[in-house]
Amino acid sequence: MIPAMPASAAAARARQASSASSALLTFGRVAAMGTVTALILIAGVWASWGTAQHVLLTKGREQGTVRVARCGGGVCSGPYSPVSAGSQARERVVIEDSVAVAKGRTYSVVVKPGGDEVVRSGPAGVLYAWVPLGGALLLASVVVAGGLRRTRVAWGMAGAGVVLLTAAFFAV
Repeated sequence: MIPAMPASAAAARARQASSASSALLTFGRVAAMGTVTALILIAGVWASWGTAQHVLLTKGREQGTVRVARCGGGVCSGPYSPVSAGSQARERVVIEDSVAVAKGRTYSVVVKPGGDEVVRSGPAGVLYAWVPLGGALLLASVVVAGGLRRTRVAWGMAGAGVVLLTAAFFAV
């Protein structure tokens, strides 16, 4: 016959098992929410970098201005006037039709290599290029607050996202 375990030893063993499973669940939650947060932020940087690389890394790229003459089908176009050495004038370049572009206005731009597509440059272009990252910061802040339970970090991320989006709104 097996001797009976004292009640206090059985209770201690049950608490230890409960503590271990709780720690495992906490680790799983933190790992899953950390992964989701990282993916959201990586996606925001990836979406921003497609335009931001042309605006930030302008050395050796053609720079100039475009006067938007017409818009339609999601794009605007107009004549390009060069500003940088080695850049040549073009009768027509294409810029994405967005809130950052209006018909009849002139914008400083950088020509994307290998074509007639341009992106806005200068402070407004830089801020507008990073708008997807601002949205990703706002979305990730919700995950950090709810899933990781790091409210101060979440408020910081949300604040950075709001500042970026607001600055882009006023610069454009």
